[in-house]
Amino acid sequence: MVAGISLFALVERTSAIETVIVGEVETQRILIAPPQNPLAKTIRAGLRDSIAAAGQNTRAQTDAQQLYYFYGSRKFEPLWLSETQDGTIAFSDKAQGVVALFEQAHLQGLNPDDYLTDALDVSAAATDPQALAALESAFSAAMLRYAQDAYSGRLDPRSVSGYIDVDIKRVNERELLTALSASNDPASILLDFHPTHREFVALRELLAAHYNGEIKAQVTIGDGGLLRAGMTDPRVPDLRERLGLTAPEDETLANLYDPELVAAMRSFQGDMNLTVDGVVGPATIAALNGANGASIGDIVANMERWRWMPEDLGDFNVFVNVPEFALEVNKYGKTFWDTKVIVGSERRQTPIFSDRIRHVVTNPYWNLPPTILREDIMPRVAANPHYLASQNMELLYGGRVVDPLMVDWQQVNPAQFRVRQRPGRSNALGQVKFLFPNKHDVYLHDTNSPGLFARSMRALSSGCVRVENPFEFAEALLEFEPNFTVASLENSLGPNERWFSMDNRVPVHLAYFTLRISEDGTVRSYGDLYGHHAKIVSMLGFE
Repeated sequence: MVAGISLFALVERTSAIETVIVGEVETQRILIAPPQNPLAKTIRAGLRDSIAAAGQNTRAQTDAQQLYYFYGSRKFEPLWLSETQDGTIAFSDKAQGVVALFEQAHLQGLNPDDYLTDALDVSAAATDPQALAALESAFSAAMLRYAQDAYSGRLDPRSVSGYIDVDIKRVNERELLTALSASNDPASILLDFHPTHREFVALRELLAAHYNGEIKAQVTIGDGGLLRAGMTDPRVPDLRERLGLTAPEDETLANLYDPELVAAMRSFQGDMNLTVDGVVGPATIAALNGANGASIGDIVANMERWRWMPEDLGDFNVFVNVPEFALEVNKYGKTFWDTKVIVGSERRQTPIFSDRIRHVVTNPYWNLPPTILREDIMPRVAANPHYLASQNMELLYGGRVVDPLMVDWQQVNPAQFRVRQRPGRSNALGQVKFLFPNKHDVYLHDTNSPGLFARSMRALSSGCVRVENPFEFAEALLEFEPNFTVASLENSLGPNERWFSMDNRVPVHLAYFTLRISEDGTVRSYGDLYGHHAKIVSMLGFE
């Protein structure tokens, strides 16, 4: 009856247990109140049958006994079932409210079938005492599952990708069951488990508009190669329709990406915070398709990822949306500074997780991560020991700098060595990095290749996030930092690495959203760089 769930762990201390003195020994006895009506007697009989059916000294027997004691303390009155005057068994009024919530679960980005299972069929259980007792348990289990799904999502984030490092947030079942059993409106308690992040709420409203038929279908732009001014492409008529332009009178020019359409495209790109170059690429196509081109599955998958985010992002936080190639600094729910970023390539992805920025380092060494050492650097060093010097790098063994020319690369294990790049103009990290120590060895930093920020597609790094305006970012980041300022950082620039430890550690979130909704309701759509989104859509059961 209760196999697989620890449903009534809360009964360890119920009113059915009383402390008494026997002789001079303090002990406990279990108080069981007799049932007062036929339905309660049926519940008691079903619970007794469950104990008898469970194996001796098993978890099922323990759970069945605890369930018996729990209901015994309340005269075996059911929590979720009631009996009408004609003897019909039905869900109680407060349970009906929960059933209605389950029926509307799709409007919350959940699946009603996950909760309204065959186990909640009252008519099938009405003549079977053990089944009625099981029904009580199944209903509570369905509520627990709803709360857990609403709170942290239906999927284990790490089952999507090893690059998603997000712990599942767990509902306290004991506290929840206590609250549900005591409430006259348990449905409202369950609703409170949904995220309250502004963008989650906006996505939920967008989802409801889709289900209600309020969003008109619009032309969806297909994928294809880069489209530049003067080129012809069969997608041009769709682009004209999407941007509200009329087709040219000369039908031979129907597929020409002409100056009028280029100008409209540049205006659209500016409105959507894209690179304004008039070139139609993946990022621009994703933005063009936007909310109306996004399916219900797209919306629900983004809602799922919001459930994975920390419940509290922090009043002051840094938010990097990888598919957007963007970083924003938020204060009290408002973005007050943002910039472009470069993120990891598909081969070396930027991991998705949350942490806190603890240090700012100027004139940084670049300590090359193991993957780059193994796959890129050490093979070149073994072939040409002069390679490190040409890259302003140095070899370390046991924490000490060694000369690569003195190493017999035919005999040693390259994994015994580390490599770092010295501070300077050629350093890949630029002049400053922002550290939040983590097992992925990624962080935010400057770059010695600023020209790459002009590209629309900026998945170019080895996993770290390169920031376009690092000292402007530092100024925004350090707003509440008492220990040092941007001037302190700038005055420290030179040949030697300098560390600055932050007194106020700022939450930083490396996130993955393909739909964003601004405060004015504008919906922006972004490409699925690493395929996380498509996999989540599929795992949630959408095509």
